[in-house]
Amino acid sequence: MGKNIDTLCVQSGYEPENGAPRVLPLYQSTTYYYETPAEMAHLFDVPKDGHIYSRISNPTVAAFEEKMSALEGGVGAMATSSGMAATTMTVMTVCTAGDNLLSLSTVYGGTFNLLSHTLAKYGVTTRMFTPDMTDDEIENLIDDKTKLMFAETIANPAMVVFDFDRYSRICKKHGILLVIDNTLATPCLVRPIEHGADIVIHSTTKYLDGQASCVGGCIVDAGNFNFDGNPRYADFYTPDESYHGTVYVKEGGRAAFILKARMQYMRDIGACMSPFNAYLTFRGVETLHLRMARHSENGLALARALEKHPMAEWVRYPGLENDKYHDLADKYFKGGYSGMVVFGVKGGKENAVKFIENLRLFKQVTHIADSRSCVLHPASTTHRQLSDEDLVACGITQNLVRLSCGIESEEDVVGDVVQALDSIK
Repeated sequence: MGKNIDTLCVQSGYEPENGAPRVLPLYQSTTYYYETPAEMAHLFDVPKDGHIYSRISNPTVAAFEEKMSALEGGVGAMATSSGMAATTMTVMTVCTAGDNLLSLSTVYGGTFNLLSHTLAKYGVTTRMFTPDMTDDEIENLIDDKTKLMFAETIANPAMVVFDFDRYSRICKKHGILLVIDNTLATPCLVRPIEHGADIVIHSTTKYLDGQASCVGGCIVDAGNFNFDGNPRYADFYTPDESYHGTVYVKEGGRAAFILKARMQYMRDIGACMSPFNAYLTFRGVETLHLRMARHSENGLALARALEKHPMAEWVRYPGLENDKYHDLADKYFKGGYSGMVVFGVKGGKENAVKFIENLRLFKQVTHIADSRSCVLHPASTTHRQLSDEDLVACGITQNLVRLSCGIESEEDVVGDVVQALDSIK
């Protein structure tokens, strides 16, 4: 099997036995049969050797996990019930009450709320930083209870491109994990592990599925972080009494993080991906490399058209040469800049609403990164729970409209937006 990303999309994750069909089997089963008590007991001691119960692992889900690990260049992966579940269990795997983490303030509104409010109720606090802060200002937020830095490859919808070299250097200096949400870039455009990320998460609901057919998430372990002896992560190299004294750095090796996530938090919380969703998403990923090219082409064409339109107050898209993050995007992205474009409609929220109402091809849905073009007004929907101050921190204005370019024809995608803007001149 090749290592080119296009080949990995199509072939990785499931290799049938000799003579078996190449179609991925769907194991729509909760339990598995073992011939002897000793065989079953062994799996409870060493769960990575097989499957115990579908809340913890399942053959179809495992095939999808193997595909995701291969695509991102990791050593292991764990599929979850949603992208938010992936974020939550990533934090819980390393944080306990009294710990803290750093996060770019420009993250997706749901993630912002999870980190700032929900997790705080359980004693895990988040220290937000902005892209314009200096290294010293960011490092002053780090103490001996800081466990990770969290950010998105492309901020949704602020369109901030993450500077991997800069922030990974800070994380390595202080011995903390760098966790990256790669949902909007996908491994077809950016592979965060190659640029210093330790953990990569996805909302598989988006580009990976591509059809708006199933909700899911995934955590990928890069296998390049040394937990052993790091005082921030003592529970990785001391026995876990909740799992008969397992020491994760010994049992999991380079995949210690993903083993701990599975055997502690997937076991106890059960936010697992269903086998059927894993099956559908596995199939969706087979065309990811083709779709991301079209999403990116349409995104760039639309951004260029918006630049010229008198009703567009401003446009954010890293593929534009005058975009603030264009140089960073060129440094890390390969093959395109994804399909999300955001812009400000002249005339404020009232005209933004009129614009959305006049669209024909773009559909207003609570979604992004679909094969079909969609639109959203974040300030009144996905970021509605944020205060005015939080909206500013996230880079959200009342006239901001988020456009997600599908894989329809470029002419139709651009034409729909232009006619909708023309109607409110």
